[in-house]
Amino acid sequence: MARLLISLFAAAAAVLAQSDLENGLGGAGIFAVFSDDPGYSEASAAFNLRYDFKPAAVAFPSTTEQVSAAVALGASDNYQVVARSGGHSYIANGLGGKSGVLVIDLSNMTSITYDSATELATLQTGLRLGDVALALNDNGRALPHGSCPYVGIGGHAAGGGFGFTSRMWGLTLDTIQELEVVLANGTVATASNDVNADLFWAMRGAAPSFGITTKMIMKTSPVPDYAIIFQYSWSLNATAAGAAFVSFENFLFTDIPPEIGMELVLYRGSESGLVGISLSGGYYGESEATLDATLAPLLAQLPPYDSRTLSGDGTYIGTVSVLGDGTISTHNAKDVNDTFYAKSLMTPESEIITLEAATAFMTYLANEGYESGTSTTNWFIQPEVYGGSNSKINAVDDDATSFGSRNSLLTIQFYASSFDYAPPFPDAGFDFLDGMVASITDNMRDGWDYGAYYNYPDDRLDNWQSLYYRGHYSRLESLKTTYDPNGVFKFPLTVE
Repeated sequence: MARLLISLFAAAAAVLAQSDLENGLGGAGIFAVFSDDPGYSEASAAFNLRYDFKPAAVAFPSTTEQVSAAVALGASDNYQVVARSGGHSYIANGLGGKSGVLVIDLSNMTSITYDSATELATLQTGLRLGDVALALNDNGRALPHGSCPYVGIGGHAAGGGFGFTSRMWGLTLDTIQELEVVLANGTVATASNDVNADLFWAMRGAAPSFGITTKMIMKTSPVPDYAIIFQYSWSLNATAAGAAFVSFENFLFTDIPPEIGMELVLYRGSESGLVGISLSGGYYGESEATLDATLAPLLAQLPPYDSRTLSGDGTYIGTVSVLGDGTISTHNAKDVNDTFYAKSLMTPESEIITLEAATAFMTYLANEGYESGTSTTNWFIQPEVYGGSNSKINAVDDDATSFGSRNSLLTIQFYASSFDYAPPFPDAGFDFLDGMVASITDNMRDGWDYGAYYNYPDDRLDNWQSLYYRGHYSRLESLKTTYDPNGVFKFPLTVE
């Protein structure tokens, strides 16, 4: 009987809390969707279908003042609050990482302006990358960012923001000059190097833990006169693939220009014992001839390639379209969901992956990877080039922002989807990706100083505080007590 009374009391309290939240948001003129509303299922759907959280409400503010009101209301009613820019968090942190959270969806906040006198763009954080690229390209300008046009600029910049132009222009967060931030008590603050400098530092690398960014002022760059996407492909056995990987690493320390951005893409071979490899990237230099000259020393060290492809019309916006599989404007089509698990490694420039470790890694992909790809998962790995000669990413001082690693050579993304891309994700898929990472780390020396990339979050990761934030975590902890002492912005992998 006592348990029944407690259950009834809890249910009644939940109804009253929802009523208070609904009345409060409605009173502030904020459209919101609740669990009994027709649009709730769509509004609460995660990008990664491994997750199925039920938010208390999804609010859709249209102004900073409405964001402020929603945060203040949520905090006063003891809700945990989270912002959703594009909703592409790998672990559904845009839904708070659990049920019962107040989600503040920024999709109505999509203003973007450009000032030719200062070369600064002012963006609201509900914009998607494709729409940012289109708007700035109309002014002959661009920002460094990733390839998926549907990703929200707010979340992308919050934890880093990498693309093929990043070796030339830096990470997305490196372009930020000033932020407008709604804090955990609902107040609105400006953050820059001159105003609230400690908050500005924290928001560039760990933003979701400290506030909701509603506006960013960002330094743009002129679009290059020539731009092209290139791809070379091989099918190699594990020994040859390991040697090719190390040759690639060493090539990055030669005097390669910042105008080239690259990654390897590793995938299931055509038969057991083989690994599929592609060298892909963007080139923003003078011409195809200078691209060929840049890559010639690397290609001379590798086996003959099976295919070579150049894509794009020679314009910067053409490369954005190629990388987005033909999509730039996100108003023309919807993004597709996936069911997946992902991990990452950020490898130090000071100690590259050895031939022994690279060969063990490729052996794992050629054998276990082939078997997993037969019926369990669809997988790929992307070793993305962050560092090497002339990298703008690593030219930034390590302590200039809270972003964790300014000395990485590669950021490696390990990604596996369920075999049909639909739930459930197989338990064997977790072990498969864990083993993939271990095939590298277990074959490096003890104490190898690798990290992980926050924008490829893994909520199963041990020691994530050190791996994501490196030496910055203790300062972030201290600032958390200043800006969010009650933990209003709390979700998996948040600073605590």
